[in-house]
Amino acid sequence: MCARIQSQSCRRLFALVAVFSLCFGMVGVARAELVRDLATLAGVRSNQLVGYGLVVGLDGTGDQTSQAPFTIQSIENMLTRFGVTLPSNVNPQLNNVAAVLVTANLPPFSKPGQDIDITVSSIGNAKSLRGGTLVMTPLHGANGQVYAMAQGNLVVGGYGAQGGSGSSVQVNVLSVGMVPNGATVERDVPTSFDRGNSITLDLNNPSYTTATRLAHAINEAMGPGTAEALDAASVRVNAPPDRGQRVAFVSYLENINIHPAAPPARVVVNARTGTVIIGSSVRVLPSAVAHGNLTVTISENPQVSQPNALSGGNTVVTPNSTVSAKQAKAHAFVFKPGVTLNSIVKAINRVGATPDDLIAILEALKRAGALRAQLVVI
Repeated sequence: MCARIQSQSCRRLFALVAVFSLCFGMVGVARAELVRDLATLAGVRSNQLVGYGLVVGLDGTGDQTSQAPFTIQSIENMLTRFGVTLPSNVNPQLNNVAAVLVTANLPPFSKPGQDIDITVSSIGNAKSLRGGTLVMTPLHGANGQVYAMAQGNLVVGGYGAQGGSGSSVQVNVLSVGMVPNGATVERDVPTSFDRGNSITLDLNNPSYTTATRLAHAINEAMGPGTAEALDAASVRVNAPPDRGQRVAFVSYLENINIHPAAPPARVVVNARTGTVIIGSSVRVLPSAVAHGNLTVTISENPQVSQPNALSGGNTVVTPNSTVSAKQAKAHAFVFKPGVTLNSIVKAINRVGATPDDLIAILEALKRAGALRAQLVVI
């Protein structure tokens, strides 16, 4: 019977790894997948947009203008465009305004008049953007041209409260909000979709095997010589020059089934969170592992020496330190030839290893040359 794992986080971690083990065991034979799930069309991509704007209507949670003078400059410039000129000796203190950066992704084939979502992030010292309204903000592309105009009421997930003594509570980040459909596309981005006599499919996970199988499947479905694998990531496909025919051609192309190559043997370790993901192709060579923990405890209990009232002595503090060491019982287990993921999980669960123990064991196996997998630490 497996030893009990002490912490709740350990039980969740190993349960998750066991689920991955079962899932990978059921898909030991690669199943067919659609081309649209494995590759994207070269030249058809989204574009990032960014803009600088103001959020108004905040309930006293905006920028403190003494520490964010650019907010006042932006307000003065905006009022000037509206025909309002502030006296030179006036320094308005507006804590219901916040300077923000507005970001968005412009999907491919977006047309003028369509709406896209935007994200609004404070760049000053605003406490919260909740309840604010973004003033009309132009969104620029990498070439400096305006591709969309943003405006709307912010949606901020979470809340915050603060008492008079300074105590506060906050749930989620209040300095970032979203405006669903908050920007209107003003300019479309040309693509290379209808240019030339061919298109190129770029694999999401480059693999010589998958690229070869993809070209072979396309040639079987559309005739010999239609597709050619250029490298591990790209497959060139001859396509009709007419735009309407090319749309139908790509529609048929992306629904072809192929069997992708098996993923590489890889172990991903997140040392900060203690998360370990082990791929189904991971194998361990014959090896023996022993792992134990040494805990050192140092406690301080200073003692005060108080002289008699008429002795003329001084009060002194005498240090009293206690040092103890406790070493947990080391567990040992043996990996036999051709050990699979399921066997690794069972062995580590049997000794009740923590996530930190599992990370240390995997790193030691890799250093010893017994782990047949890429060890990726993030």
